[in-house]
Amino acid sequence: MTPFVVAVSGIAGLPVGSFLSVVVHRVPEGASIVTPGSSCPSCGQPIRPIDNIPVLSYALRRGRCRNCAARIPLRYPLLELVTAGLFCAVAARIGSLWELPALCVLVASLVALTAIDLERMRLPTAILYATALLGAPLLVLAAGELHAWSRLADAALAGAIATVAFLLLFLAKPGAIGLGDVRLSGLCGLFLGFLGLRIALVGFMVSFVVGGLIGVAALLARRADRRSRLPFGPFLAAGTILAVLFGADIAQFWLR
Repeated sequence: MTPFVVAVSGIAGLPVGSFLSVVVHRVPEGASIVTPGSSCPSCGQPIRPIDNIPVLSYALRRGRCRNCAARIPLRYPLLELVTAGLFCAVAARIGSLWELPALCVLVASLVALTAIDLERMRLPTAILYATALLGAPLLVLAAGELHAWSRLADAALAGAIATVAFLLLFLAKPGAIGLGDVRLSGLCGLFLGFLGLRIALVGFMVSFVVGGLIGVAALLARRADRRSRLPFGPFLAAGTILAVLFGADIAQFWLR
């Protein structure tokens, strides 16, 4: 992908990341993501458009509300920067412009779901379904423009296998994962399968490796014990994003 496309993707990621802040805050509460407009989490005063410019407004205001001077959580600019950075990375690694919109939808969803799962230990179905409804037509469009209709079959197959496998794990070992993880696995399988079945396999393998390493580290640091439950959604998200970015290289090395 050209440097221009990479730069535009990063710029687009900033307002998307800002919108994800609203999603992360409101969706778990069952509130509308459209109305009311953005407001200070402390005093509730509406945020002026000049103070709602991604990253820049936070830096100029030194992370404080113009009205009450309360500190605004750092997660807001972090979500904007992380989303922009991931959009740039995807644009730089993906060879086809037609695949980029669908993968950016996936990445944005995974960023929001990771933030929510880490904070609340849940994966809202509204976000999962919205991602599927937005992403599936984009995958169909990409398949048509690339004349690669068989990739849709691979996507459906990977999504179905992942859903069944995680459902069996959910039933076999209650408490290990939740139903949200089952749904998320199918969603990740759908997008990764479009890139290739080997890449989908890499994504799930990396998810379990990352989860295992984090679990061991938490045990060694005494931040958790064997009965502690860690949210698996962030591990699925990490494995999926790494597979999107480096799946072909990992598959060549790992799955010879």
